[in-house]
Amino acid sequence: MATNTLRPAILVVSDTASQDPSSDRVSDTLGAVFSTQGPTWQQPITKIVPDNALDIQRAVCDWTDGPNWVNLILLSGGTGFAVKDITPEAVSPLIHRQAPGLVHGMLAASLKVTPFAMMSRPVAGVRDKTLIITLPGSPKGAKENLDAIIKLLPHACTQAADVTSSRALHAGGIKKLEADAGISSASPQTSSQAGHIHDHSHHHHSHDHHHHHGHGHVVPKAHTAPSERPQSNDPNAGPNRRYRESPYPMLPVDEALKVISQYTPDPVIIEAPVSTALVGSILAEDVYAGEAVPAYRASIVDGYAVIASESPDSGPSTKGIFPVASITHANPGGTLAPLEPGTIARITTGAPLPPNANAVVMVEDTVLASSTPDGQEEATIEILTADIKPLENVREPGSDIALGSRILQKGDLITSVGGEIGLLAATGTPTVKVYKKPCVGVLSTGDELVEHNDPSKLHGGQIRDSNRPSLLSCLSSWGFPTVDLGIARDTPVGELERSLRNALRGVGHSTTSVDVIITTGGVSMGELDLLKPTIERSLGGTIHFGRVSMKPGKPTTFATVPFKPSGSSSPSNVQQERQTKLIFSLPGNPASALVTLNLFVLPSLHKFMGMAQKHPTTDVSTPPVALGLPLIAVCLTHGFPRDSKRTDYHRAVVTASRTDGRLYASSTGLEGVGQRSSRVGSLASANALVVISPGVGKLEKGMLVQALMMGAVVPGE
Repeated sequence: MATNTLRPAILVVSDTASQDPSSDRVSDTLGAVFSTQGPTWQQPITKIVPDNALDIQRAVCDWTDGPNWVNLILLSGGTGFAVKDITPEAVSPLIHRQAPGLVHGMLAASLKVTPFAMMSRPVAGVRDKTLIITLPGSPKGAKENLDAIIKLLPHACTQAADVTSSRALHAGGIKKLEADAGISSASPQTSSQAGHIHDHSHHHHSHDHHHHHGHGHVVPKAHTAPSERPQSNDPNAGPNRRYRESPYPMLPVDEALKVISQYTPDPVIIEAPVSTALVGSILAEDVYAGEAVPAYRASIVDGYAVIASESPDSGPSTKGIFPVASITHANPGGTLAPLEPGTIARITTGAPLPPNANAVVMVEDTVLASSTPDGQEEATIEILTADIKPLENVREPGSDIALGSRILQKGDLITSVGGEIGLLAATGTPTVKVYKKPCVGVLSTGDELVEHNDPSKLHGGQIRDSNRPSLLSCLSSWGFPTVDLGIARDTPVGELERSLRNALRGVGHSTTSVDVIITTGGVSMGELDLLKPTIERSLGGTIHFGRVSMKPGKPTTFATVPFKPSGSSSPSNVQQERQTKLIFSLPGNPASALVTLNLFVLPSLHKFMGMAQKHPTTDVSTPPVALGLPLIAVCLTHGFPRDSKRTDYHRAVVTASRTDGRLYASSTGLEGVGQRSSRVGSLASANALVVISPGVGKLEKGMLVQALMMGAVVPGE
């Protein structure tokens, strides 16, 4: 056993205690247990969180994933059968290696006290080097469970922290281990009286392998209840030990969006030259005019520059015959000479006026009086009106844009319409500070996939990869730089990990590393769905959610991966700061992939590039507004079916009526086929997602509902 003392941590999961910490009795009770074990344990660190899966997971990861990791985490509370008891569901996805023996030991000891111990749902296992164990929420129950295993925990924690010392630890055999721990084979800790216990901490059975673009018409339906299924294990351990139900809690869409916003990095500011490449960028600072527009007194018509008086009594009239002294055009030239009294200058639109001229007479208010002797030029011009006033038909310097005035604001979008680029160009602005657009890599996964342009004929279970070109096309239309990461196979060991690492490093497909990786396929319940374990175990990433309560797109997964750039120019003695990279693992079915791209990836990219985010609503009947897509109200042209449990984002065509000016939505689903997620055609003509809240029956024709616009409104009749 290691000579250093072990560091324990206690996480109390309780809505009540999180609001009133003085009501917590568990921390002191468990702390007293450790104090009786001598110098083996340090004083436990404690924390209280509410009954919320994300708060639980964040606290656990803070204690396991950082440099100051602890040896043991005890979670107390939330292990019962009440609706809000979600501690096992929150903890299970974080565990890398299960410890069912500790679970059996605690249950066996508790069953000797009360049969109600069967109502507890403990979870135990190892994440990285930390042992994690859940305990009941009552101080008495928590102490009984900890007492049952406390003498074994130093050995377990030492092994978890330093696997290289395992041979030395076991050198004296089991009897020596028992003696060192102060226990015997007859102790309750090793009792085998507890029967086979089913761990029901994983809910919501998922039904299909989302690599496959299925073509069945019947919605998959499980014929067993979660309580009828055996304990599940790591899907990477082979088909006979894979999960039979998902270990990830199913988040509402608005909660998933909050998580994405929370973990999306703040935008990075860069300086860029003013050019058409700026289109689609967001300004990171206010922009002020470096030059006035116009920079000089200019004519706004073709005509003649004159010296006009305020009134007929204050100077000569503009009416009469005047010699043409000079000609001024709207182009660069030398210094203009002032007008002699009684002369005029011919001038074109936009040209500067002579220094002492103050008005322009339109050519329409003049006639030719005489020509030069060669007949080629005007000698004298007759002005037909005396009503010309000073500054008539003249633009003063800075009258369009004043020098030093603010022309654009921080947060403004540089659009393709051209107005923003025109303003910057007109004022001589050479560069502006904008938020850097994230680079997005797109990777397809699956042995069954072949390139869409492969000339060979399909055979067996092969399908053409339609997701990658579809997603790349959509991302490019949004103006984001993209990298095609190709196809990663399921079966070769490590290929998926290599593909993801190469994308992060900018190796193979691009010399530029990507900020965001989008994958499709491999996130459901099949034996080859390896994305989640690869992200967690191989890349050291954190999966923030693995399922969303929506249709289509339930298996949508969002994760972050810490990444240290390689090949940096920083000195070797300077510690490089890790960056956070995002991974969106979207379902493999085509409609699911495109819908979830619009719903989840787009708002993250908008935050990345500095676009202001709105706060999502918590009303389940109303979709969140922080979606990156415009939200409008539409009238249904026919009935739309409802899902009993999940919000449906129904692909539709929205048209604008020329008769009544209203917007109407029609489903792209064909009668008898509907909108199953594998149906590519359901998005081919869709320009909107109609948001249908869960319920019974259907939404009737003529109802007003909300829709998210993915494209332009189609003109109707």
